[in-house]
Amino acid sequence: MDFRELAENLLRRARGHGADAADVLVASGTDFSVTVRKGEVETLTDAGSKALGVRVFVGKRTASTYASDFSLDSLDALVRDTVAMARATGEDPAAGLPDEMIPAQELELGLFDPSPAALPPAERIDWARRAEAAALAYSPEITNSQGSSYGSAEGEVVLANTLGFLGGYRTSSVSFSVVPVGERGGEMQRDYWYSSGRGLGDLLSPEEVGRIAGERTVQRLGARKVDTCEVPVVFDPETAAELMGHVFRALSGYSVFRNATFLRDRLGEQVASPLLTMVDDGRRLRGLGSRPFDGEGLPTRRNVPLEQGVLKYYLCDSYSARKIGAKPTGSARRGVGGGPSVGAGNLCFQAGSTSPQEILGGVERGLYVSDLIGFGVDLVSGDFSQGAAGRWIERGELSFPVHEVTIAGNLKQMLLDVDAVGNDLVFRGSSASPTLRVKRMTVSGS
Repeated sequence: MDFRELAENLLRRARGHGADAADVLVASGTDFSVTVRKGEVETLTDAGSKALGVRVFVGKRTASTYASDFSLDSLDALVRDTVAMARATGEDPAAGLPDEMIPAQELELGLFDPSPAALPPAERIDWARRAEAAALAYSPEITNSQGSSYGSAEGEVVLANTLGFLGGYRTSSVSFSVVPVGERGGEMQRDYWYSSGRGLGDLLSPEEVGRIAGERTVQRLGARKVDTCEVPVVFDPETAAELMGHVFRALSGYSVFRNATFLRDRLGEQVASPLLTMVDDGRRLRGLGSRPFDGEGLPTRRNVPLEQGVLKYYLCDSYSARKIGAKPTGSARRGVGGGPSVGAGNLCFQAGSTSPQEILGGVERGLYVSDLIGFGVDLVSGDFSQGAAGRWIERGELSFPVHEVTIAGNLKQMLLDVDAVGNDLVFRGSSASPTLRVKRMTVSGS
């Protein structure tokens, strides 16, 4: 079935049933996943799926539906019912397709790689087994495993709307991970590591992933609490990326018009350290968050909403842009169900010029965080409080492991207090950060 012809057919039907405007998103794909524990396969899935979503506008009234039945009679009924639903909803002045459209661009972003699908299923399972075996072999203190997983997917996306836009692209992805368990003196700890990309050539070897997972797990053994104190806190790249995710959500146009962000009404102001620049690049070559157009058909682009600590603009789709009097930034994300929202492409804090060793070397006493636990972030006030684990820093060196502590502060001040940014930016997924140091936070322990 030609999804482009199908999408155009549904748009004509939507017009015929009385819609003033509409868009159609069609998605199909295959997914493979396997989980291995102690060398034995625990779960295995190999499946295909297809679905489409229809969004219609009758004046400033809108409705969305989706279906997996692609028979034309069923889809005609779906479109007819969607138009009827739109007529029954209330008007929303901000509703509508983008104000301006350009034709879909033919770009080679490296989104599709055939190598994961070409790997025989037995070898995919073997990758998971090899990663787990390497983790278990790392140390005698690695005594168990919560499993090793391997997954790959291929997909096709087609988007069309009544403004004349028609575009599509193919994607692939592959990843694997392992979660070993260590034991020392009756105490058990676990950690993990992973690798992901568009194709097999983007991945670390299973042995390297297993080794890193084993190393991280052993480093957590013998963990203890620390006395409550105010000290510098160093976030490793993984936890720094979690912090960055909170900042991204605070920069969403939806958060702004809902008055749900501490960054509201701060355009043009210094809201973070001059060391911090946030980049969301929707067209990074082979990036897991890359695509040629966003969920509304607008071209993706390289956004820099936070530059040297200054808030330049908010990230918006068409709806949120209209609500706050801004312009869309090519940041619309959507699935087949429902309308778009603001989502990230390939998001990062730009790398600095300081090595992680230098960052640690500048700390007399402090906490190096390698795991954040639970939820404790209020984007309205900026209040931040999360469980954490990591290692204690003493005289610029990592010493004993730490667990069962809480780190607390306020994002407004934390962003301003970033006094070191590492040069260790590496994309392992669609978001990444270098090591960050915040000059003072409260660490609550025993």
